[in-house]
Amino acid sequence: MRIALGIEYDGTAYNGWQRQKSGIGVQERVEEALARVADEPVEAVCAGRTDAGVHASAQVAHFDTRAERRARSWVLGVNSHLPPDVNALWAVRVPEDFHARYSAVARTYRYVILNRMTRSALARDRAWWLHRPLDIAPMREAAAHLLGEHDFSAFRAAGCQAKTPRREVQAIEIARDGEWVSIEMRANAFLQHMVRNVAGLLAAVGTGERPPAWAAEVLASRDRREGGITAPPQGLTLIRVDYPSHLGIPPAQGQT
Repeated sequence: MRIALGIEYDGTAYNGWQRQKSGIGVQERVEEALARVADEPVEAVCAGRTDAGVHASAQVAHFDTRAERRARSWVLGVNSHLPPDVNALWAVRVPEDFHARYSAVARTYRYVILNRMTRSALARDRAWWLHRPLDIAPMREAAAHLLGEHDFSAFRAAGCQAKTPRREVQAIEIARDGEWVSIEMRANAFLQHMVRNVAGLLAAVGTGERPPAWAAEVLASRDRREGGITAPPQGLTLIRVDYPSHLGIPPAQGQT
């Protein structure tokens, strides 16, 4: 049978989701825990391959198993074998043709910036600290240029292995709550470092270093060298993965 599993994790200690030749990926920890509960080797496939240092509050993975377990038993059993920075949220049986990555219709990431004069000892692994004041009005104006389906070559990492650079950005929401600025970006799929590169560009606009129209110029260039810096990974969290309703995937949890 095929099981879908909801997972949250603090990515600080990991080299991303994927199993690594050097260092530890979240996938390795999840598969080890699943194997203990299933009493057989298990391979987990995720919806979004987060990079080193990136977090998830709503990652979705699927795995195949011959083991018969109740949903509650999968969740509690897996959590008993996971480290404190990785946690299973839910488990549900899905059709055999379900695929955590390819069945998804959209993904949403949140990028968090701490915008104040002093750094934070508590948020150092969960936000990008910028001391220069950010004006979110021009950031929103710049973000509007990125909506829709485009070639996002100017926002992909050099090592990105995606077959095509075309992606459809469905929404970019930018908000301020006191000294915190958040950028939420929803798309059908993302290129490697795409959200972090967009965050770097928007930050340059927010500080007044660049005008909002620069976003359109960078997008049209299809050249990563024309863009701004890549924002650091610790501010990024995968907060939602959307699937067709008939698949019965639970709504996103733990989005704080």
